Amino acid sequence: MSGAGTANAVLQRSPGRLDLVELPLPDIGPDEALLRVEACGICGTDVEQYGGALFDSIGPTSPFVPGHEPVGRIAAIGARAARRWRLAEGDRVVVEPALPCGACRDCRTGRYVLCAGWDHYPMSYGFIPAKIPPALWGGFADLMYLHPNSVVHRVPDTVDPVVAATFNALAAGVEWGVEVPGTRAGDCVVVLGAGQRGLACVPAARAAGADPVIVTGLAADRHKLDLALDLGATAVVVAGEGDGAGDGGVPAKVLELTGGTPADVVIDVASHDPTTVLDAMRIVRPGGTVILAGLKGGKPVPGWVSDDVVIKGLRVQGVRAVGHTSFRRAVALIEAGGRPLHRLVTHTFALQDAAEAIETLAGNRPGTAPVSVVITPDPDSITPGTITPNTVPPTPTHP
Repeated sequence: MSGAGTANAVLQRSPGRLDLVELPLPDIGPDEALLRVEACGICGTDVEQYGGALFDSIGPTSPFVPGHEPVGRIAAIGARAARRWRLAEGDRVVVEPALPCGACRDCRTGRYVLCAGWDHYPMSYGFIPAKIPPALWGGFADLMYLHPNSVVHRVPDTVDPVVAATFNALAAGVEWGVEVPGTRAGDCVVVLGAGQRGLACVPAARAAGADPVIVTGLAADRHKLDLALDLGATAVVVAGEGDGAGDGGVPAKVLELTGGTPADVVIDVASHDPTTVLDAMRIVRPGGTVILAGLKGGKPVPGWVSDDVVIKGLRVQGVRAVGHTSFRRAVALIEAGGRPLHRLVTHTFALQDAAEAIETLAGNRPGTAPVSVVITPDPDSITPGTITPNTVPPTPTHP
C-alpha cells in the first residue's frame, strides 16, 4: 500500500517543547496497518514525559511523538494483518501501549508487558524515538503506524471514541483492582487515592462483585470522590491534614465504615506519599492483599516494619503495567455502559493544544479540576507550527 501523503503529528523535541509537524506516511506492508486516530488519552506518565523525566531512557536528542492511549479507525491494513487481527478498514480499535518483541522470555511466557527483547530500549507506543522509521509511533497525531506486533482490541461503533480513550486507565483498574489481587464477590476493597487509576478500580471491583468498595482522597479531591460514588463506590473517606499513619487517621475512618472489619484487598494508588503504605497495612485483614501501584518518588516508607507483613500473613504485590486479559475486560466494561464512564473525561483538546492539555492534567491550570484529559485530532483544523509556548514544564505527577 502506498505511503503517499503526510500525517499531522505532535513532536516532542525536548522537555516542555512540542511542535506540530507533518511527517511522511509509510508504505503499509502485508503485516502492518495505519490507524486514523480519533482520540488519545493522557495520563501522569505523559506529564512526566513532557517535563523531561523520561528523556534519559530515549536520549535527549531523540524527538518522539507522544501518546500511548490511542483510539481510532483502521485507515489502511495489509492482508495478513487483516486476517491476524480480524479487522478491516474502517473498524474502530484501541491499541495497547506495549509493543512486544515476541521472542524474549517474558513474551514467550505471556508477560509481554515486561518485554526487554528489543535491541536498545523497551518499545512502547508514545515513547519510541522518531528516528526509528516510520516515526509515527504515538497517538498525538491524526495517523499512527501499527507495527505487526501491535496488540489491538476491536471497539463497537456504538462506543464514543472519547469514552473509549479511558481504556488504559480502566485496564489498570481491572488489573490492579481485580486480576492481580484475585478480587471476588463479597470482598471488601479499599482504594487509597482518587486519581484516574484509583477511580478506575471502582467499576472494575464492582463488576467483580466487591462490596463494599471504599475510596479515600484529599479534600482537594472532593470532585473525584463524588465521581467515585457515581462509579459505584459504596463510601468515600476524606483524608485530613492531621491523618498521619500513626494517629488512626484514614485507617480508623475506613474501619468505622466497615464496622471494624478489615478489608480483603487494599489498593494503594496514592502518589508521592509513602505513609499510605502503612495505612494499607493497617486497613487490610490478616491474610489479605495489599497492591502497591502509586509511585512515591523514591521516598522510603517511614516506620515500616517488615514483621507486620509476616505476622499478618499479608500478600504485598507491586504492579507496574497491564496485561491482555485486563485490556479485554476494560473494553467490555466500556461497551457494557453500566457506569457513567464518560464522566471520567473532564477535558478534550485539539491536537495543536496538546501542551495545554498536558498542563491541564498536571494541575497547572487553576479551576480546571481535571480527572481524565483526551486529545481529539481533527485534521481539518490543524496548522503545523510551534505549539503555543508553555509555562515551566510541570512537576512530574500521577493524577
